[in-house]
Amino acid sequence: MLKNYLIIAIRNIKRNKLRTLVHVLGLSLGMAVCLLVFNVVYFAHDFDKFHTNADRIFRINSSMEWEPGIPNQSPAIPGPLGEVIDQELANISGKGRFYTLHETMVSIPGQNRQLGRSNKVAFADPGFMQIFQREWLAGDPVTALEEPGSAVITVASMEKYFPGLAPHDVLGKEILWIDANDSIMAQVKGVVKDYEERTDFFFQDFISFSTINKKEKENWYGLQSWGNFNTSSQLFVLSAVHATQSDIDEGLKSISEKHYRGEDNSSTYFLAEPLANIHFNENYDDTAVSQAMLDGLIYIGIIILLLACLNFINLETAQAINRAKEVGIRKTLGSQRRQLIFQFLSETFAIVFIAGFFAVLFADLITKYFQDYLPQGFEPSYINSLSLVFLFGLMLLLTFVSGLYPALVLARYQPQKALKGEIHYVHGFSLGVFLRKNLTVLQFSASIAFIILVTVLTSQLKYISSQPLGFEKDAVLYTNLPFRGDRDTRETLADRLRNESFVQGVSLSGVLVSSNSMWTSDLYITKDTSESMLFVHTMNVDSAFVDVHQIKLLDGRKAHNQQDELLVNRKFLREAGFSNPSEAVGTIVTFGGSSKTIVGVLENFNASSLKEEIMPMVLTFNPDYFHMMIAKVSGKQNLAFAKERLENQYKEMYPQETVSFSFMDEQLAQFYEEDRKIQGVLGFASGMAILISILGLFGLSSFTIAQRTKEISIRKVLGAGVLQLIGLISTQYFWLVLISFGLAFYPAYYFSNMWLQEFAYRIDMPYLMFAGVGFGVLILALLVVGFHSLGVAKTNPAEILKSE
Repeated sequence: MLKNYLIIAIRNIKRNKLRTLVHVLGLSLGMAVCLLVFNVVYFAHDFDKFHTNADRIFRINSSMEWEPGIPNQSPAIPGPLGEVIDQELANISGKGRFYTLHETMVSIPGQNRQLGRSNKVAFADPGFMQIFQREWLAGDPVTALEEPGSAVITVASMEKYFPGLAPHDVLGKEILWIDANDSIMAQVKGVVKDYEERTDFFFQDFISFSTINKKEKENWYGLQSWGNFNTSSQLFVLSAVHATQSDIDEGLKSISEKHYRGEDNSSTYFLAEPLANIHFNENYDDTAVSQAMLDGLIYIGIIILLLACLNFINLETAQAINRAKEVGIRKTLGSQRRQLIFQFLSETFAIVFIAGFFAVLFADLITKYFQDYLPQGFEPSYINSLSLVFLFGLMLLLTFVSGLYPALVLARYQPQKALKGEIHYVHGFSLGVFLRKNLTVLQFSASIAFIILVTVLTSQLKYISSQPLGFEKDAVLYTNLPFRGDRDTRETLADRLRNESFVQGVSLSGVLVSSNSMWTSDLYITKDTSESMLFVHTMNVDSAFVDVHQIKLLDGRKAHNQQDELLVNRKFLREAGFSNPSEAVGTIVTFGGSSKTIVGVLENFNASSLKEEIMPMVLTFNPDYFHMMIAKVSGKQNLAFAKERLENQYKEMYPQETVSFSFMDEQLAQFYEEDRKIQGVLGFASGMAILISILGLFGLSSFTIAQRTKEISIRKVLGAGVLQLIGLISTQYFWLVLISFGLAFYPAYYFSNMWLQEFAYRIDMPYLMFAGVGFGVLILALLVVGFHSLGVAKTNPAEILKSE
């Protein structure tokens, strides 16, 4: 029986080569996209699942509303919260404090060796190591990080720092870390294994958190105040066995109300984030994957696969009439309906199986083409057991979804009518014709919606790239300075760069003029005998910063590198209640625990992406925090030469450093990298959708026109012209595409508007583009149909009607 089904399936495939090609191409593309999406989603959700009690681990996040309804959520937490959370928050059984360090110089004093800079160093307390358990090779897990000046390292660091030594031999060895805030000497008190599983916690050097207190550096690290939020300072908790996330959030709400009571200008509160979500939010190595983008990929994969299924159903139901006599003979010879259904499903599976083979090839090609869009470290294999099981399951699902309705249509034919050919005559409503038209409408609706989304994304990205930011970004280069480096050395380097003929200005600062990082603090201002507090975006810069970036000064003067002077922006005026810039100049405020004077007011500039509103801002001077050097070069200068010259000067002053200069405009482009990826993915989805839709239209129109060949010939004999015949055939497709546009309009508008709402600065909805997309798809559809119609319209009627 199965052999007979297989032989029939092969014969039908050979007999209908065009139909088979359309099916295999459409289904293989849909399956390839789904196979890729499955591997991406599985990879992204596989991070940090291996931890003991992973479902009970939460990171505490902060949310601050600078304006009503506009929350700014961040993993940054104020230092005091880590001290009191276990006392003020019920429903937790443990806490772990964590402070990440960046570009930390590592050296081994006993060997007089300098090992370069590392981003895998962090402060951690014993609770952190108890929450994120590891396999200990040496040292006591309970006490290793209790004492100030203690450290725990992983095997990877041990082999790098102390090659040839065993874990127990490393205990007691000293390591020197030099970061932005301090020089930290610590003894190794423990050695642990590196994680072999996928994890966002890639850190290899853990310094005891109590070292900060011993060095009395809470102020350096921004841990001294409830108003200081630093993304390096993070806090994890282990919930009690029966506690839920909502229980923890409720307790955190009480803590927020207790410590931020009476604030009028902002709303600050804490909330718990499950460990499983960290990979989809802000993590430690810029490897975060957008959950919204992953969900979008899943929807796109499903939609493209459904379009391919609709093609199959559409064309197979149209072709079913040609197999009516075959069904009639089989039923006459005793075939039962379930046998016929199984036979046609077997034929469908044969086509799907062939498509599955090509899907693996297409998935590999798509992966290579979109390599830059895929998560870091993602290296899929489409012939491993997991992918093959998914692919086989997908084949069975497609066989059932795509083949069941055509099989039911074929199996229900009555043998006596089928053998007489009466099945060709349709009176009144026909479900088959209804489905064919409406499935085509659905296909084109999806295609039009995808293309509209791409046009809106493209327009928005062009818009933000052309918006003035309030500062100069072209021909501006920047680099990192050695953390806690000698002040005289960096000043000397700055002077040497200023002496270069092509350099227009050099600034030292602790932050870029626009970046994803943000340092916020509280500022107190007294007006009319009442004191109010503002949360402000703080930027630590020198007096040259304003000139280098060409930021407009509204009133007052530029700063003079004095720690008691502040510059503020226009947004600060509104939040502080000043009516004009001149009123603010000379005002004394309390900032950072001391009195400071506002000496100038700057025009607003975008210190982060255009997705964010401009915040009240304060520019202060604290040279101990400077670790950035920014140089503005002449636009007429060859930038490659300027970059090389600046780097040579840098290496002369810091021969052991390997840092290079980067361009500011490239840094700003990174703000919208995810949006460009979404644009690329949707562009690909649009291409796939329109290709599959055109394939379906190509096959369906071929069949439909073939059925009307004699009608067209008779009309031609009666005097109809070629254009009239093409118009006659194309009219129904004109209305189908028009209906498709009507159905696609609202979903395209809804998702476009939802995405645009992420931007504080955005375009108006481009309705004319909507119409342009619909018109373009209509022209494409009519060209496909017209191509087929032209061939039939030019055929000699005598050749077709001679048998009548």
